[in-house]
Amino acid sequence: MKCLSVSQPFADLIISGKKTVELRSWSTDFRGDFLIHAPLKIRGDDAKRLKMQKKFVTGAVVGKAQLYGVKKYDSLKEIRSDKKCHFSIKRFQNKTFGFLLKNAKPFRIPIPCKGQLGLFDMEIPKAKIKNKEIVSDIIDEEYRYQWVGHH
Repeated sequence: MKCLSVSQPFADLIISGKKTVELRSWSTDFRGDFLIHAPLKIRGDDAKRLKMQKKFVTGAVVGKAQLYGVKKYDSLKEIRSDKKCHFSIKRFQNKTFGFLLKNAKPFRIPIPCKGQLGLFDMEIPKAKIKNKEIVSDIIDEEYRYQWVGHH
């Protein structure tokens, strides 16, 4: 399954459903469900600006979301108009893209993992889980837990 590293506090905002646009300097043709990885680095200034003073999970996959489109931003005005969707104070660059996200779900139990750049294929170390079909079962189980626990 594809995975994207997103620094905290933004990973938490995505999995809580509050952040529906992830800004990147590159585009992608990928569409579908992907995992949200929270790297070890926490953006402390952004956490303070957003008044999110909590213990963040890092170095793990913390949830999943669906990427359903990519929006190209052509001006700073366009980026500012979507600020409530991306929570960023990013300056405009010639190439700024917004990954449009929906159906975000947090995982009850984060999956420890080392991140990578870009959208990468998530591989669970074989020492921890020998059968790759189990990875899909874990993700499905998390989804069922979220659905039963909140409906």
